[in-house]
Amino acid sequence: MGLLSLGTPLPWSEAKEFADHVRKHGIEQFLNIYHHQKNVQKQCLLWGDEIEYIVVKFNDKEKTTKLSLRAFDILEILEKPEHDWLEGITKDAPDALWRPEYGRYMIEGTPGEPYGATFRDLVGVEPNMKLRRKMAHAAMNPDEYAVTLVNYPRLGCPHELDPDHEPNGKACQSMFVPDEIINPHARFPTLTANIRRRRGSKVQINMPIYHDINTPKPFIDPTISWDRNLFDHDKEAKNGAALPDHIYMDAMAFGMGCCCLQITFQACNIDEGRRLYDQLAPVAPIMMALSANSPIYRGYLADVDARWNVISSSVDDRTPEERGLKPLANDRFVINKSRYDSIDSYLSNDATYKAKYDDIDLVYDQAIYDRLREDGVDDKLAKHVAHLFIRDPLVIFKELLDLDDKNSSDHFENLQSTNWQTMRFKPPPPNSSIGWRVEFRSMEVQLSDFENAAYSVFIVLLTRVILSFGLNFYIPLSKVDANMKTAHKRDAVLNEKFYFRKNVFTASQSSSRPGTPVEDDDEYELMTMNEIVNGKDNGFPGFVPLIHSYLNSTNIDIETRCKLSSYLSLISKRASGELLTGAAYIRQFVMNHPAYKKDSVVSSEITYDLVKRADQIAKGEYHPTELLGNFTA
Repeated sequence: MGLLSLGTPLPWSEAKEFADHVRKHGIEQFLNIYHHQKNVQKQCLLWGDEIEYIVVKFNDKEKTTKLSLRAFDILEILEKPEHDWLEGITKDAPDALWRPEYGRYMIEGTPGEPYGATFRDLVGVEPNMKLRRKMAHAAMNPDEYAVTLVNYPRLGCPHELDPDHEPNGKACQSMFVPDEIINPHARFPTLTANIRRRRGSKVQINMPIYHDINTPKPFIDPTISWDRNLFDHDKEAKNGAALPDHIYMDAMAFGMGCCCLQITFQACNIDEGRRLYDQLAPVAPIMMALSANSPIYRGYLADVDARWNVISSSVDDRTPEERGLKPLANDRFVINKSRYDSIDSYLSNDATYKAKYDDIDLVYDQAIYDRLREDGVDDKLAKHVAHLFIRDPLVIFKELLDLDDKNSSDHFENLQSTNWQTMRFKPPPPNSSIGWRVEFRSMEVQLSDFENAAYSVFIVLLTRVILSFGLNFYIPLSKVDANMKTAHKRDAVLNEKFYFRKNVFTASQSSSRPGTPVEDDDEYELMTMNEIVNGKDNGFPGFVPLIHSYLNSTNIDIETRCKLSSYLSLISKRASGELLTGAAYIRQFVMNHPAYKKDSVVSSEITYDLVKRADQIAKGEYHPTELLGNFTA
């Protein structure tokens, strides 16, 4: 969830006139925060997870499901304990905090207070996640359920919403989804419309269709209203936006309507935060593939397993000039990526960093870079911020144009919060006790709370290993980008290889390890997921063995160690192929369904059974061993 402000949002024709104003004051706000907070030290790690849910309405008599657009009625109930606590009506902090998301059928839950650094905190994650799901269900109608599917399988198909609406809204102008699906806060319809207006066309999302034996070749989607002429942009599908053999989507909701699992860490200081940002960046595509859980879009099986490219395309506001389709005339830069993509530069000044790792062209605003450098910001951080600020602010509130730059960060956050990258480096808010934070953003939400806890705890333990053992995961960013492309592929966990660093120990550590020549210190190679996670003989040690080595060096009780080991074992077995990823499980469920006609179509009947199964798994009423093994969820 990005910055939420109250006021009158400007349409793009007016907002673009104030883009430089927002950028200028956003930089001043960042500098004020930086100078005030750059030397602050925090005592210990704090962290938290974010889980997003879709609200589904079941009709068990007719065996149908619909997306419920009642999220804000539900949130009013869920947010009351927090409001009572903030107003002093109750003394105890709430067990969970709840926030809206882009979709009016989505809710987001986080722990009521951040977790700490102890092992006791780690084993408390799953109970809190289970409690959140119970709280969500308690606030819903009896026929509604909070389901942790990445996306609703038939989002964009006719009559899949409750209440039903026709797709004729002016904000997204979609042929498939109505504006009523969007969060009603003024930011979201404005963001949706301004992306389209700035881009000069609707967003263009094409995911390759999965070709089953009865899928037409070429696949030309029969559900697209090829001759619709309600809006000027309707002709785009017919004029090439909708590609053959692809599932075509044309609205921000298809991407930002997806659910994910995100982890935010508070670092001890700015340098530790920057180091974690860098070391976790090469891990992001690995974890995206390992958590892949979204093989269905708009009622069709796709030939991909992950959501990232869908979201990236759904918020791509670049003009034809910025996309390199026309010579630069009105715009400032050719920009290689959407706002939602992998990082473009490393951030740390750690001794293990080398300039050759930043091997992709970094586009940044030279004037903003110079301003930051003049005010004492180092080269790498200045380039990072100046790169974020090549974008335009998409939503500007008229009443919030002129702010106190010493006490506000709204203009900075306007751009920071709309650069949705695999990693996010988050400065402290003004006048806050919160420290420098790092957000890990690539993972997909899982069907059960056991799985979501396992992935969350795994990443937290990996950060402890990185810092405790001084590990070095640096590889060239071009290889991280290549891994992002690979991670989307169907069954990438089993069938693909990923670039990863061969020697993750420092030169001094390497010299004490037999068979690890120092001259090989920077080498990387293509590895299987199993090798990266579980290690290989006489080579990369593997994430899970490294974590077990770390746990062996700590004082941890047997019961806690067993619980953590069950999480690590789930990750290990997903990587080895012994257990299915969520995407493989969902794909298998569809293809084995008696109503499936081997034509790539995921019908309403299949969707009902799939969503019902997802709910049963989440509640522990059904335990698929091929997905969860013999672990107690």
